Amino acid sequence: MLVATYLTGLGYTVVHQAFNFVPSSLLAFPIFGAGLGGLALLLFPFLAFADVPHWSALAVWITGLLALAAVTVGVGLGWVALGEGVREDANLIAMRGGTQPRRWVVAHLDSKAQGHSMAGRLVAVWTVAVAVAALTALSAARLDQPLSPVWAGLGVTLAILAGVLAGRGRLKGRSQGARDNGTGIVAALASAAAPNSQVGILITGAEEFGLVGARVFARLWRVNGETEFVNVDTVDQEGKLYLVSHNDGGEGLARVLEPELAGLGLPIQRRRLPLGIFVDSAPLARIAPAVTVGRLTWRTLRHIHTSGDTIEGLSYRTAEQVGRLIASGGAPTQ
Repeated sequence: MLVATYLTGLGYTVVHQAFNFVPSSLLAFPIFGAGLGGLALLLFPFLAFADVPHWSALAVWITGLLALAAVTVGVGLGWVALGEGVREDANLIAMRGGTQPRRWVVAHLDSKAQGHSMAGRLVAVWTVAVAVAALTALSAARLDQPLSPVWAGLGVTLAILAGVLAGRGRLKGRSQGARDNGTGIVAALASAAAPNSQVGILITGAEEFGLVGARVFARLWRVNGETEFVNVDTVDQEGKLYLVSHNDGGEGLARVLEPELAGLGLPIQRRRLPLGIFVDSAPLARIAPAVTVGRLTWRTLRHIHTSGDTIEGLSYRTAEQVGRLIASGGAPTQ
């Protein structure tokens, strides 16, 4: 692999952490969407008809939602292969000197294309969330009296729309992954090559299939009390620079990184992860402070996970600068 060869040439010892995963995990969201639409149709008579018990709508809704969630989790975590074969992948773990680095720079190597862009997925996730909230409210309101068929129909229609949007999440076509996550790889390699760099480099696999590589690393790798992870995922040439954290430890790391990255001359915003986006820092945050660094706009999101995510019109200059600045703050603990 070219990345491993490059890191070895810089004097790093590279360990391949192999694992298996099932690509059908990506079907979890489309399955949930389809199930949500079907459950809503089943729920309609319990919401609108007067000759059924008042509690029946809520019972059907909660039971169906829990069953649907269980199936979705099973598919999403790879417990159910759905007829697709198991694939092999690996993390690349690179260190110098045989000692545990304090700061790890993380980037995922894989890419994917789907029926909708990242922007489309966010719209689908938000629509699903609104549909679930609406049907929950309607089922609770049915405890008092039958609902108007109009209100029940609106809830069902919203759920079907959410299911259609979620169904567009199936794999479709190919993507170069220039932004997501070619820019992150550029940043990680720039960190590795920076003068006097003492960071560790973690290149994860199967990020696009449920953060598999990061979850494997978090489960198997031992870290010390000084360890921190800086994940770089999508550094476009426009927009704010975001420092995304998941807990108080990550927020503390984001505060440390903010002045380190101020030399870019870009507006920087610390924030938590938006609903519908998944990044490798999430599982890593369970074992040590972790953040994700990214620069993007809504236009960027419209390119990601599509054939339009190409190198055309894209500069890697900011990604290189981000990588070098992250490395400058990664000196080993004395």
